[in-house]
Amino acid sequence: MKRFNKVYLEISNICNLKCAFCPGTKRQPHAMTEEAFSFLLERIKPYTDYVYFHLMGEPLCHPLLERFLQLANQNGLRVILTTNGTLLGKSQQMLLDAPGLHKINISLHAFEANDLRVPFAEYLDGCLQFGQAAAGKKLVVYRLWNRGGADERNQQILASLHLAFPGDWASVRQGYRLADRVYLEFGDKFEWPDLSADEGDERVFCYGLRDQIGILCDGTVVPCCLDHEGDLALGNLFREDLEQILNSPRAVAIYNGFQRRKAPEELCRKCGYARRFQ
Repeated sequence: MKRFNKVYLEISNICNLKCAFCPGTKRQPHAMTEEAFSFLLERIKPYTDYVYFHLMGEPLCHPLLERFLQLANQNGLRVILTTNGTLLGKSQQMLLDAPGLHKINISLHAFEANDLRVPFAEYLDGCLQFGQAAAGKKLVVYRLWNRGGADERNQQILASLHLAFPGDWASVRQGYRLADRVYLEFGDKFEWPDLSADEGDERVFCYGLRDQIGILCDGTVVPCCLDHEGDLALGNLFREDLEQILNSPRAVAIYNGFQRRKAPEELCRKCGYARRFQ
C-alpha cells in the first residue's frame, strides 16, 4: 500500500477573503458534514499520518472545525491547518487546546486580499498574538509567499515580527526560527495551474501522487493541492476506495509521466509551481 507524506483534505471551499494571489474556485460552495468527514477519514488513514485541511477555502470558517480536529486525533492523524489568519483571535484557545493539531501555517500575504474587513495593523496584531501564545505548544509557520512584490508592506510585517519575537533569529532553510516552534518562511510568487493559461514546457516534475494527493470537499481525488477546480479528477472516495483510484489508468499515467520528467496532462504543463522542480 502506498503511503503519502501529505493528504490535503478540503473541509470546505468557502473563504472569507478574495486574495490577489489565490485563484479561488468556480465550484459550488460546499462544507463537509461530520458524516462525510468521518467517512473520508476512514478511507485515508491507512495512507498517511498527516492530513492538511487545505486546498481552497478557509478552514477556520467551518463551524465543525473543532469536532473535525477531535475526529482526526481519534483516528491517529495529525492535522496541519493553512489559514489567512483573520479568524485566529476567536479560534485561538480552541486551536491551542486541540491535541490533534500539529501545525498552523499563517499566510501573512493575505493582506493582498481585496478587503481584510479590519485595519491591517489589527489583522497583523492578531496573527502575531497567536504565535506568541502558541510558542512552545504548537508548530506555527508565518508565510510570506510573495517575494518579488509588496516590499513596503513586507517590511512593515518584518518590523512587527521583530517586535513580537525579539532577539537573534536563527537562520533556517528558506526562513528563520523566531521562537520555540515558531518560524517565518519566505517563498516566491507562482502561477497556479490553469487550463486557460499558456502552455509551458512538457518537461515537468511534480510530487503529486508521489508525496501528496488532494481530496476536494465533494470527495473528488486530485493529484495535488493546486488543482483548485478538480480538472484532474481521478475518482471519488465516496464511490471508490483509494487503492482503486490510485491504480486507475489516468493516475498511473500521471505518476509514470512525472517519473520520466514529462507531464501527460495539459494542466500540469500550465502549472507555474511545477516549473521550480524542472
